[in-house]
Amino acid sequence: MAISHAVPADKRFRVLEVAMKRNQYRQDTLIEILHKAQEVFGYLEDEVLEYVARGLKLPLSRVYGVATFYHLFSLKPKGKHTCVVCLGTACYVKGSQELLNKIDETLHIKPGETTPDDQISLVTARCIGACGIAPAVVYDDEVCGKQNADQVMARLKQLSEGS
Repeated sequence: MAISHAVPADKRFRVLEVAMKRNQYRQDTLIEILHKAQEVFGYLEDEVLEYVARGLKLPLSRVYGVATFYHLFSLKPKGKHTCVVCLGTACYVKGSQELLNKIDETLHIKPGETTPDDQISLVTARCIGACGIAPAVVYDDEVCGKQNADQVMARLKQLSEGS
């Protein structure tokens, strides 16, 4: 199948084009292609979503819907570090909302936002599967359980300072 759209000059789009071509522009590879796009671009900006939609011949609304449904995809640049607070039932009952409140009160960011210094991005997840150690928080890729507000703030301070 020939490409039905021009590849922008940005070389990262060429990498994305190769990934789509390797998958024969199949629509059922959308999630895989979005993962590749985020790996290459760092996040899924509008131009990237439009490019993927054209390449896979999908409505932009479907591509956007998938990108916003899964918490692993980001539509905004992420900070150097990521903090994922689980909002699953067990974590919520054990106080994950209080953790979010403390982060907002201290760092002035809400889920989906990044600190002004681009150090910490705050994300929430419906469930990370760590119910036995609720409330759970994932710092970068490390799951930590039984977190309280003081522990969360100490860890975020440590990450921000590069310790």
